[in-house]
Amino acid sequence: SSAHSGSIYSEIVELSSNELKTGFYPKTRHLYTLLMANIGNMYGPDFTFLGIPRCDLDKPETYKGADVIIVGAPIDSGTSYRSGAKMGPQAIRMGDYLPHDAERPHLSMRIDPLQKLKIYDAGDLLMPGGDLVSSLKVLEEATEKISKAGAIAVVLGGDHSIASADVTGIANHLGKGKVSMIHFDAHADTGEDQFGALIGHGTPMRRLIESGAVRGDRFLQLGLRGYWPDDATLKWMAGKGMKSYEMTEIHHRGMKAVLDESFAILTDGCDGVFLSVDIDVVDPGMAPGTGTPEPGGMTSRELLEAVRRICFELPIVGIDVVEVAPAYDSSDITAILANRVVLEALSAIALKKAGGTYSATRNLLDR
Repeated sequence: SSAHSGSIYSEIVELSSNELKTGFYPKTRHLYTLLMANIGNMYGPDFTFLGIPRCDLDKPETYKGADVIIVGAPIDSGTSYRSGAKMGPQAIRMGDYLPHDAERPHLSMRIDPLQKLKIYDAGDLLMPGGDLVSSLKVLEEATEKISKAGAIAVVLGGDHSIASADVTGIANHLGKGKVSMIHFDAHADTGEDQFGALIGHGTPMRRLIESGAVRGDRFLQLGLRGYWPDDATLKWMAGKGMKSYEMTEIHHRGMKAVLDESFAILTDGCDGVFLSVDIDVVDPGMAPGTGTPEPGGMTSRELLEAVRRICFELPIVGIDVVEVAPAYDSSDITAILANRVVLEALSAIALKKAGGTYSATRNLLDR
């Protein structure tokens, strides 16, 4: 509530002033974890994803029976090159040319996920950029809370460092090693460190595997390309049993074959699948608004169709969409694409829950 938030803000300010003298902030960090959600968006105007109802993560009655809870993770302190992804949640929420009326009938799947599913927007979490570790702990506790409520967490990033927290939160509830991972990205994000730091957007996948939150042999990556990581890191990945599809392999084998192969691995011995989408998996000609663009990526259509199939066929327990940096965008095309990634996922989840069928090769008017 506003009163609750205000009192904690006051305590944070007072404690921060006192603890500055020692350089140690344990009490301040504890209070950040108590303050689950900010009032609406952390930066800029206050609005929800396409006009859906709000909820308050500190008040379970506001999201009782939810199928999906959307939450923003507005932080980019983990970036290694161009920052700006902290503005991603706002851009993704507003990335549409239609009215924000909480209605979006999907043309291909013939279902409106915003109407068929019980979806709430919890606003942005309070994630101060000066304390990445504490901010990620807030996110971990938020996704654990959402998972325990029986809902799917859809996290709007933010840089990819958030994956180390949002997946961990869900694994805390469902069990370590019980959540598999399908990760779309130009980069593996499996670095041992990032400029000497263990936490950053180049390291979250290694942290997840090392902590046991996700098994290495149930970790799938699609869309890798470029000039990183180095040979030692690739050998570490292979040693952990990871399966990583470089973009050239996807091009020559086809997305369908790669997904067919991936699905059998993801559902073996795991209770749920987490979908992580770094928008830079798409070629920068179609998604320029990101911090570390890498030429030679997927088309936007390939990504959307893959997300649609994944969320229709697999038991999704969480999703994040990350690395949208509006300052580098052109005519909002990256933000609109990220918005559509969320809508494709929600539509497929809604169709699956409704017991519907879908055929990509059947004519639209015959469905």
